Amino acid sequence: MAEASSDARSATPTPSSRPASQRSQKSSRSSRSQPSSRSTEQTPLLARNESDDEEDNPPNDHPTGATTALLRSLTGRSGSKSSAKGKRRWPSIVALFLLCLVVIIIMLVGFFGPAAVEEYATQAVDFKPTKLSLDSLTKTGVRVQVQGDFKLDASKVEKKSTRDIGKFGTWIAKEVESGPSNVEVYLPEYGNILVGTAKIPGIKVNIRNGHTTHVSFFANLEPGSFDGIRNIANDWMEGRLGQLRVKGKARVPLKSGIFHLGDQILEQSMLFEGNDVPSLPRYDINKLNLREANNGSQGMGADVSITVKNDYLVDFIVPPVSVDVMVDNCMPSDSYIKVGEAETTPLHVEPKTDLEVNVTGSVDSLPDALTSACPNSLKSPLDTFLGKYIHGEDATIYINCCKFPDPKTPQWTRDLLKDITVPLPFAGKSMGHLIKNFSLEDVKFSLPELFADPGTPESQPQISATINVLVGLPEEMNFPLNVSRVRAIADVFYKNKPLGILHLDKWQKASSSRIDAHDDEGASLLVKSAVKKAPLEITDDDLFSEVVSALIFGGKAIYLTVKADVDVGMDTPMGKFAVRQIPAEGTIPVKPIGKDGGSIGSLSPKIGNLKILDTGATSLTLQAEVNFTNPTNYSATVPYFNINILVNDTILGSATATNVFVVPGNNTNVTITAVYDPFGNSGEKGKAVGRELLSQYISGYNTTLTLKTHNGTIPSQPALGFALSAFGIDLPTPSLSSPKKPSDGDDPDGPEDDGPHFIKDATMHLISSTAIFTLASPLSTTTLYITHLNATSFYEGDPAGKILYELPFAVPPGLSESPRLPVDWSIGGVGYDAIRKALGGQLKLSAFAEVGVRVGLWNQRIWYQGKAIGANVRL
Repeated sequence: MAEASSDARSATPTPSSRPASQRSQKSSRSSRSQPSSRSTEQTPLLARNESDDEEDNPPNDHPTGATTALLRSLTGRSGSKSSAKGKRRWPSIVALFLLCLVVIIIMLVGFFGPAAVEEYATQAVDFKPTKLSLDSLTKTGVRVQVQGDFKLDASKVEKKSTRDIGKFGTWIAKEVESGPSNVEVYLPEYGNILVGTAKIPGIKVNIRNGHTTHVSFFANLEPGSFDGIRNIANDWMEGRLGQLRVKGKARVPLKSGIFHLGDQILEQSMLFEGNDVPSLPRYDINKLNLREANNGSQGMGADVSITVKNDYLVDFIVPPVSVDVMVDNCMPSDSYIKVGEAETTPLHVEPKTDLEVNVTGSVDSLPDALTSACPNSLKSPLDTFLGKYIHGEDATIYINCCKFPDPKTPQWTRDLLKDITVPLPFAGKSMGHLIKNFSLEDVKFSLPELFADPGTPESQPQISATINVLVGLPEEMNFPLNVSRVRAIADVFYKNKPLGILHLDKWQKASSSRIDAHDDEGASLLVKSAVKKAPLEITDDDLFSEVVSALIFGGKAIYLTVKADVDVGMDTPMGKFAVRQIPAEGTIPVKPIGKDGGSIGSLSPKIGNLKILDTGATSLTLQAEVNFTNPTNYSATVPYFNINILVNDTILGSATATNVFVVPGNNTNVTITAVYDPFGNSGEKGKAVGRELLSQYISGYNTTLTLKTHNGTIPSQPALGFALSAFGIDLPTPSLSSPKKPSDGDDPDGPEDDGPHFIKDATMHLISSTAIFTLASPLSTTTLYITHLNATSFYEGDPAGKILYELPFAVPPGLSESPRLPVDWSIGGVGYDAIRKALGGQLKLSAFAEVGVRVGLWNQRIWYQGKAIGANVRL
């Protein structure tokens, strides 16, 4: 201390070296105080004790009152020596305590606290971005402005010890300022590629608990590996990015006040997975307008208005962008098919504000890969895409980014965004209302072919008709459209139950005409197509039986519902292509079989020109021509049809028609073939029933035949015949008169007696006791033989005579006379007296006979009862 004091005194400037004014002032002051009492920069900070002061100062140099007061205030000494010894030096103790406390804090913060402070800062930091805006595009990246609110929230720290140390340390430091730094972002799971670098300026923030600092700075962002970024982007957009780990690394110089804390190496990893991985923003298509290409160019244009949901605090301007629009190819491994191009105008993205995007697209022509059928499939990629769309399912389009029409756009944006493909769900629009009406008219039915293989289209009933389809045109379709062909597969329902499938799966030529919008109805397209022989596959035989029953016996029209998937071949400005499986629904009224809803009797069959083609011991094969009336508006082609003939539920034979075309109204000279074989079909019971039927029929009784289908009615469709067999059609036994061609003057319900008249008249010879009969054969080409005759004639119920004749005689076709048949008169009876009195005249007789009939190999005994037979009486 003494050396320091001597050095200090030696370093003090001498009075001779000072200016005169200073010397005079000094002289006056020195008269009031001694130099030894002055304090300079070299004066020791600690005061010496009283003995030292007495040695250094002469006895006569006493301190002044001001000096004494100052010393007392610094040292705590009183004016007297005794009082100084009794008082402690409190300022020194406080200073020492504060010094120790600072040392302790430095030790805690410098040696023990960094880990706790780092943990505190990591958990307590709370940064809420308020805006992220793109300032400009640079040659190497983008310049962005970041704004947000920064604060430390101690309540977010879990450990109390860490929270207390952090709050105390940040209370002392108050503010922290970072210097300019580069933040590098890596993706460890993608080969640790560098995603980008952000150049961030210095930032000063308040780090005391609860204090908020508004931060606003500009940063330059530069992309890293372009290939790596594209790979990550494609994985993300294709849904393969289940999680993403991001690592940030930076060397940040820090200081707090005047204290430099050195460069801090900051490294942080974050894992994004599940809902934390951001998704593509939601969007809605507000308007879609499909039109012809501008300026008369080939192809089509599209104007689309889209609202994009923006939940992010971003603000930037997107330059004009042009992209390729693509769809899926046949296989997932195949490259996408380019359909057209789309372009946007400059877009201003504002924070948390939905974005209105107007897109203009163009399609010059459809590539062959889009419209060609895929391998081992009947569908093309276009069929698959449109099929999903019109059935309300989400399809997917792909946007291949990007082209920038503006030449001022930096090259790095082109390099970064090229070959990035963005999948976008294209919300489907159910087209169930697209087809307003689906109907059939001029319907013609065709029965299956005779030798068709079961399960083939030829084995099904077939329908020919004119299909009318009224297509409602969506309002977004504003281009000329012509339908050139159609096809469909239609499900047919009766009472909401599936009845069958109508296969219209062959392309049919079509024509279309546009119907302009009117009133509340939009524009539509009427499509007509003539369909020939479309198979109708019956899937529910019982329900089909119910339909037939309703048509035959219901007396009212029935309604069949048709639900179809319609394929439409169109000619458009883009070229020709097909839109497949458009859902359609319609109702087809089917009129009942019967005149004005009446019974099947409206058929009014007439049989004539009966021929016997072959005979057997118990059978006859016959051919006849039939005239009948078709009471429906439907036509039918019948390649082959066989039906059983029954009487009293006993099968007596069957009838077959081949290659018959039935039209509405009168049908004449329809050739049928019948096999009459009661014994062969039903044994002795059938033989007895057949004998009774023939006997009653030729006697003029009202007889009825029942027609029923069976498994062999349509050989290729046994189920159809079986279904119809539940219903028998009862018909009056038709007359065997020669068929007449119907004319407008015919009255099938007129008074003409069309009953059988095999005996036209008779001539009685009294002297020879014989009779000759005029016979009318029902057969037009075959001679039949009477092999046995046992007959009795009656007049008003009284026997007149009896004929018993065992010799066969022929009855040729047409009118013929029998041989003279011997008569055994009932002499003395009332009947004989009536005959005798009618000599030379005529009277009406009745008769009952047992008759044996033979045609070829066929023999049959029948009975005959005739009424009002005109008999001429001669001698």
